[in-house]
Amino acid sequence: MNTALPPKDFPESDSAWAPLAARVFRALWIAQLVSNIGSWMQTVGAQWLLIGHDAALVTLVQTASSLPVVLLALPSGVLADRFDRRTVLLTAQFVMLAASTALSVLAFADALTPALLLGLTFLLGCGTALMGPAWQAIQPELVERRQLGQAAALGAVNMNLARALGPALGGAVVAAAGAGWVFAFNAASYLGTAAVLALWRRPGAKPSAAQGEKLLTALHAGRRYVWNAPGVRRVLLRTVLFIPGGAALWSLLPLVASRSLGLGSGGYGVLLGAVGAGAVSGAFALPAIRRALGVNGTLAAGALVFAGVLAVLATVRVPWLAAVVLLPAGLAWIGVLSTLNAAVQARLPGWVRARGIAVYLLVFQGGQALAAPLWGALADRLGLTVSLLAGSGLLLLGAASVRRWPLHGTDGIDPSPSDHWPVPPLVFEPGPADGPVLVSVVYRIAAANRAAFIDCMDHVARSRRRTGALTWGLYQDGSDPGRFVENYLVASWSEHLAQHHSRLTATDRRHEERARRLLVEGTAPEVTHAFDAAAGPVVPETGDVMTAPGRRCPPGERPGTGTTESAHAEACHSLGDMP
Repeated sequence: MNTALPPKDFPESDSAWAPLAARVFRALWIAQLVSNIGSWMQTVGAQWLLIGHDAALVTLVQTASSLPVVLLALPSGVLADRFDRRTVLLTAQFVMLAASTALSVLAFADALTPALLLGLTFLLGCGTALMGPAWQAIQPELVERRQLGQAAALGAVNMNLARALGPALGGAVVAAAGAGWVFAFNAASYLGTAAVLALWRRPGAKPSAAQGEKLLTALHAGRRYVWNAPGVRRVLLRTVLFIPGGAALWSLLPLVASRSLGLGSGGYGVLLGAVGAGAVSGAFALPAIRRALGVNGTLAAGALVFAGVLAVLATVRVPWLAAVVLLPAGLAWIGVLSTLNAAVQARLPGWVRARGIAVYLLVFQGGQALAAPLWGALADRLGLTVSLLAGSGLLLLGAASVRRWPLHGTDGIDPSPSDHWPVPPLVFEPGPADGPVLVSVVYRIAAANRAAFIDCMDHVARSRRRTGALTWGLYQDGSDPGRFVENYLVASWSEHLAQHHSRLTATDRRHEERARRLLVEGTAPEVTHAFDAAAGPVVPETGDVMTAPGRRCPPGERPGTGTTESAHAEACHSLGDMP
């Protein structure tokens, strides 16, 4: 699906700020900045209301914000793939508006208990979980694919600019007027994003291929795609190796501010603001850093810097020095997150993009949600210093692992759709639920090409599994070594048609073409589609059979050819008749 803005909306420059020249992206970016400032003000207010309690309870604010993503990311990804993403985003805005309004009313009434605070923070997290996959999935519709890295970096700049302003504002407002006002501002901030989304007319949006899928089927399709996409799995692995250690900073910083540095809510806001300021200023340097270090070098350097910051915070007791140390933490955070974010977006095709991003968000937010209470419990038991040093050690291990498990390059990946399979030549019209369907493809391979063919078919196998195959196998004929048979099973006819018309990408086509170039010259793949006959014959046993579109063939003649069965065997199985 290509729903990008017209070329005139894109700048010629590829500077760090180039995506802001796209009108809708710019409007949403500004609206989100206001909303993110409100969110950080709300976070400061929530954490500071609990600062008198033990460390585990304070860190539960982080868990309450992140846990909904663990629970709802995958269903949210399905919703964003099945329904209009603009509508999903609007719904999320109103969910968060309602939760923030309730927080402010209870705070003004002095009735906001820790349980209510965490419960409503959890509800806010549900809105964030609903919004996350749809928000990231629309980015390729707003900017060119080559600008996804800059768009991801600008998204991180947005969050960190809000982190630079929101906590300081939130701390000042809490100190001067109470937490109710920060909750009220956060509620109002969602209206701006809702207004921009309401005015946006999403161009050229086609009906999603997932609209007819049931929830569990769609969830399984997303899981199947990610599992059979090595590049996406590697992004998830790099996320797992960074986030738990990085979460130590966000979950323990309120305790560092109050216990180690003796600061109030305003001082805590200044510390968070230092992280945000470092990220915003670092955005200017990030393109040069990526050119110098590369993608994997940026990931390793980011983890090393973050580890160093945690180690310093474990020992320093001077507030201004702690604020200075947090500046490079912002740069490291934006460098790692924008790299991972752009990497996962560049690898996902439109039909499963939101579900793939949902898996990424599940790993990202799940790592934070699960790590935060563990860091709090460790701080209560062994102290802040030990907890911060443990987080630093985890990040050092993650940095060392980049050489062993680097991100794969994206030069050979083209996720644009490719409808290159012709309609299968059947003698009847199956129903959408008919199945399972066994697809068999026979190849003739010369002896000199057989090893290379088997290697090429490894990529084809992943393509089949990503797009719908339940099982896959490649077999060599024992009596004819030059004859290879590829078999794969698809759950239903509708699933196979989805492979034909919406799920295949240009990369899938390239892998198929590489394998077909190794066929014996003058031969072509021979394709058959077989249906489960356990309940009886599938093809009607009548004198003539219905053909598409509605023509009937005389007995012995194959549809659409006017030829007999034997003649059709040669005419039909041409190079283009892929499954």
